Amino acid sequence: MKKTISDDARLIQLIAQAHQDALDEFYDRYNRLVFSVALAIVGDRSVAEEITLDVFVQVWKHAGTYQPDRAKVSTWLIAITRHHAIDILRWQNSRPEKDTLNWEGISFQDGPAMHNLEELVEVTLQREQVREALAELPEEQRKALVLAYFKGFTQAEISEALGQPLGTIKTRIRLAMQKLRKLLEQD
Repeated sequence: MKKTISDDARLIQLIAQAHQDALDEFYDRYNRLVFSVALAIVGDRSVAEEITLDVFVQVWKHAGTYQPDRAKVSTWLIAITRHHAIDILRWQNSRPEKDTLNWEGISFQDGPAMHNLEELVEVTLQREQVREALAELPEEQRKALVLAYFKGFTQAEISEALGQPLGTIKTRIRLAMQKLRKLLEQD
């Protein structure tokens, strides 16, 4: 029986030391999260699957750059995923339509494989918590956040799309992230 490592930071250390088992465990733990974030941004399952694989290759190559004092492992992984997905969108020179601001339509679909009912229930509950937290944000903050994190827009593009000054958009996104963090921590 394979021993599991409960501490994510320790897993990253082992990956940085080229332990394949650590990467396997890390992939099993986070592939659905990475896939869901990628899919929410690019909107294409096959591209999201490629992004998922690319992200774990990046983790393998750059695990030594992780700094535990700056972010949780999951936060670091989401940032890598988000940046890579946005790079892919830009590379493809494709943009979701700027008029589509419906946050309720954001896709949080299942990732590559749900191994058991417990995992499926856990992921479903997490998605619902995020949706409920997003619903509690003021509309202006929610729109800016959805465009930035789920549609892949830059802050300048959000400013243009919403007809608001760049400084206002930056403030809305920062405030939305702070409120979202508090709401999710309460749960």
